[in-house]
Amino acid sequence: MSLFLLHTMSRSIVRQSKFRHVFGQAVKADQSFDDIRVSKVTWDSSFCAVNPKFLAVIVESSGGGAFLVLPLSQVGRVDKNYPLVVGHSGPVLDIDWCPHNDNILASCSEDTTAMVWQIPDHTPSRPISEPIVVLEGHSKRVGIIKWHPSARNILLTAGSDNLIIIWNVGTGEPLMTMDDHPDLIYNVSWNYNGSLFCTTCKDRRLRVCDPRKNEVVAERLSPHEGIRPMRAIFTKEGNIFTTGFTRMSQRELGLWDPTNFEEPIALLELDTSNGVLLPFYDPDTNIMYLSGKGDSSIRYFEITEEPPYVHYISTFSSKEPQRGMGFMPKRGVDVSKCEIARLYKLHERKCEPIMMTVPRKSDLFQDDLYPDTAGPEPALEPEEWMDGQDADPILVSMRDGYIPPKSRELKVAKKNVLDTRPATRRSMSVVDGSSLPKLVEEIQNLKATVLSQEKRICDLENELSKYTNGTV
Repeated sequence: MSLFLLHTMSRSIVRQSKFRHVFGQAVKADQSFDDIRVSKVTWDSSFCAVNPKFLAVIVESSGGGAFLVLPLSQVGRVDKNYPLVVGHSGPVLDIDWCPHNDNILASCSEDTTAMVWQIPDHTPSRPISEPIVVLEGHSKRVGIIKWHPSARNILLTAGSDNLIIIWNVGTGEPLMTMDDHPDLIYNVSWNYNGSLFCTTCKDRRLRVCDPRKNEVVAERLSPHEGIRPMRAIFTKEGNIFTTGFTRMSQRELGLWDPTNFEEPIALLELDTSNGVLLPFYDPDTNIMYLSGKGDSSIRYFEITEEPPYVHYISTFSSKEPQRGMGFMPKRGVDVSKCEIARLYKLHERKCEPIMMTVPRKSDLFQDDLYPDTAGPEPALEPEEWMDGQDADPILVSMRDGYIPPKSRELKVAKKNVLDTRPATRRSMSVVDGSSLPKLVEEIQNLKATVLSQEKRICDLENELSKYTNGTV
């Protein structure tokens, strides 16, 4: 066979994709975040969350749980006295930024609670210890926390009591509780419009749940035959991408159609490392980034509708193993550099941004790399979602890049929170019945005072941020 024919054949079998040459590159050393004491707690969460304004990292702390929140511009060495967020009484296990407000962060902890925090735009002068709302409903540690992708104030938590609770953060109330899991829940992933979520569990089952019907609508036993922990994440098309282990403890990837769990769409064996593979998914490009705890590499794959459906692209490798990883929403990437993703790699003592870039010669905006992406406005109110409505995230153009808005206050109707809590257990015999109306009136007056003071504090902090950001 002639060399020309071989060359022609080889060219014809190379898959055509604009993402074939995506490459990863760590930022320069002075653009990392140094001297961060990353948490050593044994829990398979990413320990890191990032958005277009802030980087949050779960850190070591004595006497409770804490995490560090830094503005993205504050690179370099972190002062050892930098104020932390310190409300939890046990180690923090997971954190998640609200997709509809870049100043709102949710956290969960071994202390059985979840908390929602308002992070000011300016650097705080002292530790932040007062959450906007405390969510109490689990009886054991809470290890997973996930915001709804398109409905305002809807938050999911999963705990070691094997319960999943969905909350309305705006009132602090639990909307529903699911008890369908007989064992520890490893992870939870909402689908693109938040009508369903999938879970993996220690009982080796992959489940698809409809929260508003409070039922499991599909399940598959042992998508991966090994007994080590699995992960699952919905793709934009509604399929489910999984990572797990074979019976021989090889790491494995799978792609599944939840309407037909009998056979996988694709199943790939990877290697024999023992770290759980954490998947990070970009719905705009259909690229899946895989980061194993203890690995020193990030592999990435493109998911398409053509066989073999999951296409290996490349691997970003470095010398240092990763303790965790954060994944920037598309709003936060640099379109002028053809950056399509940015991951934040946690080392033992620092956090290192890694840019994923498509090589292009033109300086013009690349329409084909940046379809409209999920913006910061919610598509639904909590009541609409509870009534059965579904909506995809509201999209924004990336043509001119994305400029995060100033801090917006999350309004919490604390009246509702207090009204739904059980009354303080106290012998009523010591309270004179005639004094009850006075007590109720005084409590209501105090509540009104607290709410007005909190609003004033938020207004003053926003005013201060104008000076610290140089806009005044």
